[in-house]
Amino acid sequence: MILEGYGLTETSPVIACNALSAYRLGTVGKPIAGVEVMIAPDGEILSRGPHIMQGYFNNPTATAEAIDGDGWFHTGDIGVLNEGYLSITDRKKDIIVTAGGKNVAPQPIENTIKTNKYVSQAVMIGDKRKFLIVLIVPNWDQLEKWAASQNIVWTSRAELLQMPTIHAKMEKEVKGQLSGLASFEAPKKIALLEHDFTIERGELTPKLSVKRRVIDKTYKDLIDSLYVEAH
Repeated sequence: MILEGYGLTETSPVIACNALSAYRLGTVGKPIAGVEVMIAPDGEILSRGPHIMQGYFNNPTATAEAIDGDGWFHTGDIGVLNEGYLSITDRKKDIIVTAGGKNVAPQPIENTIKTNKYVSQAVMIGDKRKFLIVLIVPNWDQLEKWAASQNIVWTSRAELLQMPTIHAKMEKEVKGQLSGLASFEAPKKIALLEHDFTIERGELTPKLSVKRRVIDKTYKDLIDSLYVEAH
């Protein structure tokens, strides 16, 4: 059995951890003895206690930004507490704030979309926009197999993605994964991309985390066109 825990260098380094005697899968466990954890109004995980660092070396400004006047360390992670168990849902810097002021954590939604067999990668976009969209890289093995079963003829993947039948199929698959979301959380449109996001193009970090701002900039024309079509 693998038991997850959570912490940062600044927290010496453990905040919470599952134990053999008390664990809940899908969480990072309960705060360890002597450690306080609180969820801020914006969803950020805060922690306080003797495990918190004294500060960043010779950087009082950064220290003041990380540790507030009440001694709470701001982790930069978004999470929830449920019956004492802590779950990490996103990074604060990745939170999308729509034009209507709604906060959306994209990673859980993207991860749900990626459980569909026709989806390889998914990135949500929508910061300061009226609604959310999602960029989808198909699982080509599955999509091409389905297209062949429908007697669809194509000469390139780019051509396949332009077909209304393919777009309708992928839109149905994506939206089928997202029942139960609030209307402001659900992407209203999808765009299909031929190639995977990569580290080499600067779209992913070495840990394969999405660089959302880079992707937003790289596909700006495509993204803008989806919002123009909505008017």
